[in-house]
Amino acid sequence: MVDPDQQRARYVTNSDGAPPLPPPGGYRGARRTPDPAAVAAQNAVATLEAPKQPANAIGWVALVSGILFAVILLGTFLAGGTDTIYGVTMLALQLLIVGLAVWALVTRRGRALGAVALSIALLFNTATVGAMGAVQTSASGSYGGAKSEEQKHEEAYPGIKGTSSTDVLAQPSLEEVRESSEAALDDIKKRLSAEFGYTWSPAGDEDLRPERNGYGGESMLVQYTSAKWGTNEPIQDYDRKLEVMGVIDEVLTEHDMWGIISLNDATSGLDESMREKLYGSADPRTQDTWEWYSDDYPGPRRFYATIFDTSHDESGEFTASREAQAARTGEPVEGLQIMFLAPELLSEGDRAEFEQKLEEYPGY
Repeated sequence: MVDPDQQRARYVTNSDGAPPLPPPGGYRGARRTPDPAAVAAQNAVATLEAPKQPANAIGWVALVSGILFAVILLGTFLAGGTDTIYGVTMLALQLLIVGLAVWALVTRRGRALGAVALSIALLFNTATVGAMGAVQTSASGSYGGAKSEEQKHEEAYPGIKGTSSTDVLAQPSLEEVRESSEAALDDIKKRLSAEFGYTWSPAGDEDLRPERNGYGGESMLVQYTSAKWGTNEPIQDYDRKLEVMGVIDEVLTEHDMWGIISLNDATSGLDESMREKLYGSADPRTQDTWEWYSDDYPGPRRFYATIFDTSHDESGEFTASREAQAARTGEPVEGLQIMFLAPELLSEGDRAEFEQKLEEYPGY
């Protein structure tokens, strides 16, 4: 009987009983697992030995075309040619650039350059650059791209379409209107302070706004709005309001103005619904706003006297709006406000230039 331990030791320490060695060259049809290190080395050698393929012509054409198109777009934008950017030619060029980039993408050797060209086309296109140009044109007001020379000439007209330049030169200047308006305001304040004890606070600064010339440009004339003044004390009694307007009427007459008239009662010609909408009520006794008017026609001066009265404001909306206005401007919430307005004025300093420019517009 064979000892098991001895039999096990024989297989471990000797070759007795082990499977025979394979024949030289291995068994026929046997699979061989290649050495991973050897495979990696072979691949590396193959990669180093394989020459790099340069990009094809279509890839370079797409890239150069995309760059040139971006340069053209940016140049047109900087030149202010918004209309040109949105023209048919630019749109056709953009489609051509995109087509070249896509064509390059489908080729193996032009794929990288095609991707770059497509990125440029997507970044610099007529939509984005055109929008930038439109914003710039809107901000600067330069819409000259689609205008004829005649239109540009009319835009520079120094006067106002439909207004005689002779009348403009014959009427008081900006400086004269400013002086007469400020004098009238000072006299009104003095008379009302003397008779009723009112004190005053600024309710708005002087403002000069350029007038449009009717041809798409700005004229050399301006609209003058005087400094606005308001009483610090409220005026809520109906009879007192009439007395205040009577004093103002007397002062305006002394300054060559027509008699002051009410815009908030039935004599104004406004129907009840409109008076309720504008002044809070159709009845002057319960209105939250009084507005009276005078002018020196045919002169340019227009005078406005407005009384704000929150004592009739049941909803609180009018009071809230007046408080918000006072917070913005610093003016009193209630009381009387007085001001002058005069349109289409020419400054004395601009008179010579105005007359010189008019020589370029015979018949206007």
